Amino acid sequence: MPSIPTDPIVCHGLTFAWPDGSPVLDGVDVTFGPGRTGLVGDNGAGKSTLLALVAGALRPTSGTVRVGAPVGLLAQGVALDLDATVSDLLGITARRSALAAIEAGDASPELFDAVGADWDVEERAVTLLRRFALPADLDRAVGQLSGGEVVRARLVALLVDPPAITLLDEPTNDLDADARALLTAAVDDWPGTLVVVSHDRDLLEHVERITELRDGVARTFTGGFSAYTDALDREQQAARRQVRSAEADLRRQRRELADAQVALARRKRYAATDYANKRKPKVIMQQREREAQVSAGKYRDLHTARVETARAHLVDAEAAVRDDRRIRIELPATAVPARRTVLELTGPGLLVRGPERIALTGPNGSGKTTLLRAIAAAAGTAATVDGVAVGAVPVGYLPQRLDLDPRLTVLDAVRASGADPHVAREGLARFLVRGDAVHRPVSTLSGGERFRVALAALLLADPAPQLLLLDEPTNSLDLASIDALVDALDGYRGALLLVSHDERLLDDVATTRRWTMHDGVPTECTAR
Repeated sequence: MPSIPTDPIVCHGLTFAWPDGSPVLDGVDVTFGPGRTGLVGDNGAGKSTLLALVAGALRPTSGTVRVGAPVGLLAQGVALDLDATVSDLLGITARRSALAAIEAGDASPELFDAVGADWDVEERAVTLLRRFALPADLDRAVGQLSGGEVVRARLVALLVDPPAITLLDEPTNDLDADARALLTAAVDDWPGTLVVVSHDRDLLEHVERITELRDGVARTFTGGFSAYTDALDREQQAARRQVRSAEADLRRQRRELADAQVALARRKRYAATDYANKRKPKVIMQQREREAQVSAGKYRDLHTARVETARAHLVDAEAAVRDDRRIRIELPATAVPARRTVLELTGPGLLVRGPERIALTGPNGSGKTTLLRAIAAAAGTAATVDGVAVGAVPVGYLPQRLDLDPRLTVLDAVRASGADPHVAREGLARFLVRGDAVHRPVSTLSGGERFRVALAALLLADPAPQLLLLDEPTNSLDLASIDALVDALDGYRGALLLVSHDERLLDDVATTRRWTMHDGVPTECTAR
């Protein structure tokens, strides 16, 4: 493996904008040292763009990226050749072919050049495939792999020929719980320098530092995710104390300004009385009046300046406090009586009654999404369809791929679900979409904003859903949007069926039961 420099990645003044002029990064300075770094930030902060710039997949508009070693990138949403083999995906087909020719007796020098010192490449590849619970079949077609298997195979590709610097962009997307555990173990032993963009809080506990990209500024915190959140909590407590102190100082300066204005008015009345009573010569009184006006002006300006200084200090203090507004929404129309049958799966004999919250887990490809689609399809019918019977309750379904018409405005997207215009606007405000933002086109929204709008459209629908189906809702969400989801579900009063591999999320939304899928059949699970 190549030697690793002390500071393998150094970005200075890094700026990037899309061809239409839309800015993404503006003058970012950040250094990623050796070891494991987690890169976090809100959706749209530029994390994926930053990785692409470091990997050389994009060119900066301005600024510099200095990389001291070869880079490997696991990007999101890469189109793959479905007819290619796993061997092709791992990048070892040429070496395998050369080895096969040599073993068959061909001693051509170019074959030995192709193999180099890598005589055990097949053995290493097969070992890594097994380590990531993948079939040890190098000739298997990529099109036969599930989404989770593709991610794991691409991780294997990085480890077959490990670069000195590895960049992983949301590597836990599409991975089930077992695959996430395998990835976490691999991260603990990852060779060289690793930078991982992730919203997976468990995975982020296994890095040595967290770099946060926020408002165009990169800051690094020592330790994993818990250490990062603890540091932010301490900062925010101090920031709120500064706000309270600045508010008190502003009130004090305003009182002193008011007192000064009263004192000046009193002096002016006394001077007017003296002038009217002609207690002193006119010339002397006019001179004193001019002196008093100058003195009063200085006195008033002094207190006014103090008020403005106090106001500026308050603005600075408030800027240090993060926007920690939370979604607070009551959804009484989603309530379902405790004994009402909401869902029945006749095959496995499973029932959902009342506002139960059920976690649906299982390996990739076990049929979780298929089950949710079958339940959504059976909604509104009076009969059992393919072993699924939905009670007389409205059903809301949020698939993995958000289905919002990009041509609509935010308000129209929510109204399309049947919500009254006034209810839609008021509800969007509670989902932190306020004012003129409701008239923005859906196409202009960030990932987190788009998710909040889709969730608002679902929960504010008329009729309101009393059975809610959520399929991996946190895929590609930033941490703030995950908090928004948890907040919104806190106000939900109906039955919930949630597909997720995120154990923290399942705890946060207080799931009460667990079903595990195997070969398309859910079974009640009494333990994790």
